[in-house]
Amino acid sequence: MQRSRVRKLRRADQGRVGTRTGAWKHAPIAAAIMAAIPRVHAETADNTGLAEVVVTAEKRTENLQDVPLSITAINTEKLGQLGITDFNDYVKFLPSVAAQSAAPGFARVFMRGVASGDNGNHSGPLPSVGTYLDEMPITTIQGALDVHIYDVERVEALAGPQGTLYGASSEAGTVRIITNKPDASGFKAGYDLQGDVVRGQGGYIVEGFANFPLSPNAAVRLVGWAEHDGGYIDNVPGTLTYPTSGICIANTNPPPPGCNSTPALAKNRYNPVDIYGGRAALKVDLNDHWSITPALMGQTTKAQGSFGEEPSIGARKVSHYYPEYSHDQWWMAALTVEGKVANLDVTYAGGYLHREDQTASDYTDYSFFYDKNRGYGTYFVDPPGSTTATPFDPSQYILGRDSYRKLSHELRVATPKEYPLRFIGGLFYERQEHYILQNYRINQLGTDESVTGWPQTIWLTDQVRVDRDYAVFGELSYDLTSKLTGTVGYRLFRYDNSIDGFFGFGTNNIYGSSTGENAATHAPDGTPGAPGSACTKPGILGGPCVDLSNDVKKDGSTPKFNLTYKFDDAHMIYATVSRGFRPGGINRRTQAPPLPSLATYAPDYLKNYEIGWKSSWMDNHLRFNGAFFWEDWQNFQFSFLGQNSFTIVRNAGAARIKGVEAELNWLPMTGLSITAGATLLDAKLTQDFCINTDANGVPLPLGSGPNDCIPQNAAPKGTPLPVTPKFKGNLTARYTFPLTGEFDGHVQGAYVYQDKSTSQLAPVWSALIGNQDAYGLFDVNAGAGNGKYSIELFVNNVFDQNAQTYRYAVCAVYVGTTPICGANPYASITPPRTFGIRFGQRF
Repeated sequence: MQRSRVRKLRRADQGRVGTRTGAWKHAPIAAAIMAAIPRVHAETADNTGLAEVVVTAEKRTENLQDVPLSITAINTEKLGQLGITDFNDYVKFLPSVAAQSAAPGFARVFMRGVASGDNGNHSGPLPSVGTYLDEMPITTIQGALDVHIYDVERVEALAGPQGTLYGASSEAGTVRIITNKPDASGFKAGYDLQGDVVRGQGGYIVEGFANFPLSPNAAVRLVGWAEHDGGYIDNVPGTLTYPTSGICIANTNPPPPGCNSTPALAKNRYNPVDIYGGRAALKVDLNDHWSITPALMGQTTKAQGSFGEEPSIGARKVSHYYPEYSHDQWWMAALTVEGKVANLDVTYAGGYLHREDQTASDYTDYSFFYDKNRGYGTYFVDPPGSTTATPFDPSQYILGRDSYRKLSHELRVATPKEYPLRFIGGLFYERQEHYILQNYRINQLGTDESVTGWPQTIWLTDQVRVDRDYAVFGELSYDLTSKLTGTVGYRLFRYDNSIDGFFGFGTNNIYGSSTGENAATHAPDGTPGAPGSACTKPGILGGPCVDLSNDVKKDGSTPKFNLTYKFDDAHMIYATVSRGFRPGGINRRTQAPPLPSLATYAPDYLKNYEIGWKSSWMDNHLRFNGAFFWEDWQNFQFSFLGQNSFTIVRNAGAARIKGVEAELNWLPMTGLSITAGATLLDAKLTQDFCINTDANGVPLPLGSGPNDCIPQNAAPKGTPLPVTPKFKGNLTARYTFPLTGEFDGHVQGAYVYQDKSTSQLAPVWSALIGNQDAYGLFDVNAGAGNGKYSIELFVNNVFDQNAQTYRYAVCAVYVGTTPICGANPYASITPPRTFGIRFGQRF
């Protein structure tokens, strides 16, 4: 997901702070930057100070400084100034947020250190962080949509459990993207252009928006964008010789003597990305009390190549042999109805999301290292099983397809926020379906050894996963005094999740495996049934049969308690106790006796204790917010490779996360603005961790004895949680000044820093795959504008840091004490130094 290679800027018009500033709220960095210029001068000149930041984190429109919640809000102006256009751009400036991604559009998001370093399998746990686009949840089972950020009002990051108002998959926090809405007050339009260069490869962005009033009470807003990002990773020439057969493959043509050319050949800068999409929204005020806002949005992303380097080969280099790409296309329709019944505000928000992606992945690492360490290549001979037969090329690749469908409905009511006794609550329903196809192919595999109906397929995953959520929620607040407010929240939930389909080998597979078409049931005493006895139902979705069909249901609740004390309008403290949850689920394959079956896994919960503050100082020229928190993560879900390298999920451990997060905004002098944010974490296991269990499901003790936990599956008490750095922070300084005529100029520098982190929970695994080193990135820009035109030059990653954001292995397996594949890790990296220019115009 390295599309963030260019930190662009352009925001469409927002029109909240005067004509000139509003005209540039959604311009490109130059444009939005120009918005800040006159605004900063005005703020400091007339002593109005920092502008109000409006948020809807608690599903009401409120001033950020009045909300007793740890929120980072990047508004239109700031989005423009920072050149934010996608997920990787804005996550840099959210100190409490960490992410892992190996390709565009498939990021896994974490907040406040709540991460176990599990393998992120498509049949594993749901995300712990929810993502919303306006009122609609857009978190799919393997991550959230990577929405192009243009004509966006703000991005909000709500740190800590949001289990009362947002529910499932908001266990550790919630990220919200709020778009600009149609405005019947007048016509507004603009466009923004960008050109950039990264490692000699050109890129561009073309964006535009138009707001058309249709009548005094109706308007439509149209937005469109197209983007091309140049590649920056090289697929270098390489050869691979399988030890058992001596077969050699090469990604060059002609190949070296004795080798055969592979379908993908070496190529420099082989990972370009193309993105295009649009959004349309209509708002109609039916009368003084009711309005409807239907919206439609879609986006297509086509990415080539790999976005992870092979450190063993060199910086920004890989050596791969099969085509690699991801084509991700989605659209969503949403409807919001707002109105009043008596003195109650009534809101209905519903939506439907349809997402399709197709991927191709090189899997030669798996075949090579299994051959090297386990003699894998001895199975690949023709005819099968013959000791005198001719070996054939066992190299593998994966063709994948995912189809997502998400339907959500929410109906809520709220009393006026001015009342001393206030209530907000409602009903929620969500159904998300994920069709998963993973086709592991060997081009020279015989049809007889393939999965039935799938020639050259050695392994097939062809299944449907459905996750359903139902909830009743509410929060009640009461002003105990003029300064003290108490809030109680509660959410009753029920989930109903299922998986059906096929996964496994074919009937005559070369391994003689009993998985897949030869699946066998087990009697209570562990005696296996006849081959095929568990795979007799007719196949669905093209699979040969059904060897997987299970579901799990559970009810539960999540409470919240808050006390808020306001010293005055500029200073507030609050204390919160809250709980978030993540639904349980189903394991595709149970373990054979004497091990516990682990057919299902339970929900996990995060309990949060938080003390925070909101404050404004120096006549509102300095704003300082923050929170101290203590979170207990009990019985957390952990997915790992169990028997025969199948993903198993179990509730495996407990951890405690202690931390502090803070944000500062300061106007020290006319024209100069400084913003900073940081999070400091201490996230550790509170008990010994072991994946392996005895027959009763009790984790094995840590030690070196024959009945103790296998070292690579163990982590002692006090082990840091992986993925999330101990410290993450950012600092931005911006100076604006008058130029000739109507033009203002600006210069800006933005620095982000992230501490080192471990890649895996178990120290043995983390040492094998390697830690993620600390890094700092520095971006600069300078430009000018007059409220109608803007131009800006920028350099991102000025010092050309090759920062690693995610370390992983193609297959992470141990057989005994021998690591398979993990010895050749990969690392997702930030884009190299990028030069660019932006131009924008507003009408």
